[in-house]
Amino acid sequence: LRPPIPVSETLTSLLPSSHSYRGLTLVLTFLSYTSYHLSRKPISIVKSQLHPNCSALGPNPHNDSNSSTWCSWAPFDGDNYKELFGALDNAFLVAYAIGMFISGIFGERLPLRYYLSGGMVLSGLFTALFGLGYFWDIHVLWYFIVVQVCNGLVQTTGWPAVVACVGNWFGKGKRGLIMGIWNSHTSVGNILGSLIAGAWVSSAWGLSFVVPGIIITAVGIICFFFLVEYPEDVDCSPPLHHVRVTTSEKDPEAVTSNEGPLSLSGQSNVDHSNSPKEPAEEPEAISFLGALRIPGVVEFSLCLLFAKLVSYTFLYWLPLYIVNVAHFGAKEAGDLSTLFDVGGILGGIFAGLISDYTGGRATTCCVMLVVAAPMLFLYNHVGQNGIGTSIAMLIICGALVNGPYALITTAVSADLGTHESLKGNAKALSTVTAIIDGTGSVGAALGPLLAGLISPTGWNNVFYMLIAADVLACLLLARVVVKEARGWCGPMARQRGYVAP
Repeated sequence: LRPPIPVSETLTSLLPSSHSYRGLTLVLTFLSYTSYHLSRKPISIVKSQLHPNCSALGPNPHNDSNSSTWCSWAPFDGDNYKELFGALDNAFLVAYAIGMFISGIFGERLPLRYYLSGGMVLSGLFTALFGLGYFWDIHVLWYFIVVQVCNGLVQTTGWPAVVACVGNWFGKGKRGLIMGIWNSHTSVGNILGSLIAGAWVSSAWGLSFVVPGIIITAVGIICFFFLVEYPEDVDCSPPLHHVRVTTSEKDPEAVTSNEGPLSLSGQSNVDHSNSPKEPAEEPEAISFLGALRIPGVVEFSLCLLFAKLVSYTFLYWLPLYIVNVAHFGAKEAGDLSTLFDVGGILGGIFAGLISDYTGGRATTCCVMLVVAAPMLFLYNHVGQNGIGTSIAMLIICGALVNGPYALITTAVSADLGTHESLKGNAKALSTVTAIIDGTGSVGAALGPLLAGLISPTGWNNVFYMLIAADVLACLLLARVVVKEARGWCGPMARQRGYVAP
């Protein structure tokens, strides 16, 4: 006769496995950041409606005037409307960049679930308030500026929280591919945001903001009830972040599972539930300067500054560019601009797959940035020659521009946030992610601002600025690329007998 199965084992077998929790974490964080980007996209679609070409609609029905701005929304009905649009973009992006450096520090010290959910609910509120300006008939610039600033600050809760949650559940093994696929939430959110905003942009543009605001609030409430922050919270083993360390090389303190939620051995303290436990000392959250000392953080942060400058310039100005150059309507331009984000999905997955296979995160980014520069030049000069050419060029440019951006903000951030020098301390992932994305957000603020200032001199100059930013992003990774190349050449040379093993 078999001995009776302990009740504890029976109950454990009924609980979801770690794979189920990992899947749930991926889905919930994917939906979370999809809704963040979904709520950011409408402003780029609505710009063409705030200042349309009124003369194409005929004479003013109110006074029979042929004014070209009678249908515009004040205060964006003047000749300086591009500068005002740039001010709107930068009100959000500057607040986002400043808030991001602070957000990671709070993210390490507050429950991620509360932090993320609260930020999403507030983001929904401020997104909806921008759209309510249409229904309340508000024509004062400061109202829209203040709403954008508040929204930029609260949206900084998102990225450090979701990357930290995913990093807590997934080790380094196939992190590039997994997070490359997962990072498609950025492009999916942009696409959905464009489609939702486009549905109401010509009839009642306020709904282009109110509906996304409701969506992000609903997703935030779902995350509050179902998101699991750490594997230890549900008696699952944390992932193995480093595989290089052998048994003889392990630091005895690092191997001890009671030293923190993540250990180099990849075992959790629940595996030793039968042994006596002593209260574990919680590892201290890493400082801002401590995170900057992690090798690679400064280089990738500065690279992301210029990569994100290019990406966010497209995010905020591409629909207006298509309207002005290709002469499409507001809805058609918004729909066509989603192809750039389709390319971004493919580029993020491709970058993650290649970097996993080669082990060269920086090299992958650098190659894609080098190829992106001539593609941007070609898109500006031949991209509007036909609908087929435009579609192809938008997808290619989207893949090359957003691929490095996606890789740095996901897999690279998670790699550096769980770097070997941290000795298993899990209190660094959110801070490192915030530093990298916060620096990138400075570029995200500069890009649309420069585009607004340069576009009156011609769209060619805007694209020259984007090409220069791509080249600078590539150059900033030169030292890390050389280091990766030396790492590849060493084993190859030993295999061929050029150097002693």
